[in-house]
Amino acid sequence: MAALVLPASALAGGGDYVFDGARPAERSTVRAALNASAFDWSVVPQRVTIHVGEIGASHSTPGHIWLDRGLLAAGRFAWPTVMDEYAHQVDFLVLDPFRRSVLQQRLGASAWCYEKAGLSHSAYGCERFSSMVAWAYWPSKDNAYRPESRSDESAAMPAPEFRRLLASLVGVPTALTRP
Repeated sequence: MAALVLPASALAGGGDYVFDGARPAERSTVRAALNASAFDWSVVPQRVTIHVGEIGASHSTPGHIWLDRGLLAAGRFAWPTVMDEYAHQVDFLVLDPFRRSVLQQRLGASAWCYEKAGLSHSAYGCERFSSMVAWAYWPSKDNAYRPESRSDESAAMPAPEFRRLLASLVGVPTALTRP
């Protein structure tokens, strides 16, 4: 069966992406997730391909996001993972070494993104960053990334403070609503 690639329609939350292998319900889940977030995904300067299939663990590389079909079937529960993986695109395609170093320090990370082997997932700044984007721009009781303890990746700093920091670094709005 051939993979279907369709351009995304204009979204309130921005973002320029196409789908590879996604069924209509899966595309709807991704769009709903990105629209639920107050983050301006259009800050990412290039089109992103969102691959959907029997992926296992969701992950990203520059310009590509892989999401598991089973996760997307969970609907709203999957939304923060969609946001998290798109936030990695902000890291890959928007942040520079200086901005990463500021974020690493402010988020209390041991390294930015796997340049030091053997650390826990939450010790990496890129993982704290992507989790913070998912939580800080959609601070809903329904958000599976809602921090439950101070050691959670999404608790690296208070959400309003993170939004102000990110606004100063990349110019995204701090407000939780879109104009």
